[in-house]
Amino acid sequence: MANPTGEQFEITRGNARAVITEIGAGLRAFEVGGVPYVEAFAEDEKPPKGAGQVLLPWPNRTKGGQWVHQGEKQQLAITEEARGNAIHGLTRHEEWELLEHAESSITLAVDVPAQEGWPVPLRATITYEISPRELVVTHEIRNEGESPIGVGLGTHPYFRIGDVPTDELTLTLPASRVRPYLGDEQMPYADEQDVEGTEYDFRSGKVLAGVDLDTAFGGLSAAEDGNHHHVLSHGERELVVWAGPDFHWAQVFTPDDLVGRGRAVAIEPMTCPADALNTGTDLIDLEPASSWTGSWGIRVR
Repeated sequence: MANPTGEQFEITRGNARAVITEIGAGLRAFEVGGVPYVEAFAEDEKPPKGAGQVLLPWPNRTKGGQWVHQGEKQQLAITEEARGNAIHGLTRHEEWELLEHAESSITLAVDVPAQEGWPVPLRATITYEISPRELVVTHEIRNEGESPIGVGLGTHPYFRIGDVPTDELTLTLPASRVRPYLGDEQMPYADEQDVEGTEYDFRSGKVLAGVDLDTAFGGLSAAEDGNHHHVLSHGERELVVWAGPDFHWAQVFTPDDLVGRGRAVAIEPMTCPADALNTGTDLIDLEPASSWTGSWGIRVR
């Protein structure tokens, strides 16, 4: 491969443009009228801090890489060595198969074979479809095995509104519950709690200056369209990260050192929180030969 994300696939419509990567089927760029709305990176670079990656068949961390499937202990590869966890699934670094590439849409697929720590094979597809002010992402996961399994899915884009500094953006989340970050714990998230009266209440919006998050938000209320709306805004400019009803969680991460940007904000739609393979919280249960489909998107106002 010429670069760590493989071939680059561009889709356009009107003055909107997105770039999808062959390795990981990740979102490398999304812009409207030349204005960037996700943190992009060069095609010869690895995605910094997971930028744009698809997290499948679980998002976030599995404690110690250990879990149990139908009474049998499973041991996943430890991919977060500092804490000894398995993080962000199995497909981020895999080559996805190109199924269809039109001017304004693209569909890719990947097989997740049965392997050490993951006993049931899956097939996943992803479709990106762009319109003049929106990018819609649709996922499908199919159980190709002979026993049921619970799966999760997430995605890891970092967002921006052009050149507005991250600290000047206002973040609004429809979340009434939170699992705060606990620093250097092996599984670094506290038990779920109410946001009422805490620093984690973003329901009315907060400017990101001084906000430090690596935090899972749940208890999401739906907008009139039935989706969850996570909003970044600056004055009259607004970026809506919407996610379908099965995306019960949103992880928000505000690193100070994203390559090429510094202070940044990731809003990660997730179907389940960290360690869901052990807790079962909001896992998608797939019977043999059954599939799940869900969508999320980015809308610029």
